[in-house]
Amino acid sequence: MKKIVFIALFAIAATFDMSAQQYKVITSVESIVPNGLGRSRIINALEEKDYKEYTSVRSEEDNSRNKSDRSEIRVKNFEETKLLNFYNLGGIRFQNIAANDALITNMINTMIADGWSLEYVTSAVESAGKGDGNGIFITRYIFKK
Repeated sequence: MKKIVFIALFAIAATFDMSAQQYKVITSVESIVPNGLGRSRIINALEEKDYKEYTSVRSEEDNSRNKSDRSEIRVKNFEETKLLNFYNLGGIRFQNIAANDALITNMINTMIADGWSLEYVTSAVESAGKGDGNGIFITRYIFKK
């Protein structure tokens, strides 16, 4: 009997824990534009959006589209933390990279202190191709609570 009660309580606790999880994405964008002309930031949306409001189902039979205005998708409430650019007139700035690392580390530690855990980190670089010195280095930090 004790085993049945224990298993039932464990199942209820596991179900509650699964439904209580939430995720948060914070993005850092670091400029790789020469001469310090780019902009680098950490972006944190302060409002939620329901993706279903902006999703449409398309098929060969029905070519209807979701008629929502793209401007409705924009988030107007967000935090924007300044970062330093990777380059300045003298070239690559390792001090800038170290400063950005310090700010990003502090952001991660603050999120963890607030009860979030860092689950995934994914990054990418965008540029136009060979010989292009312009672009961005983007990193998404995915937290779970």
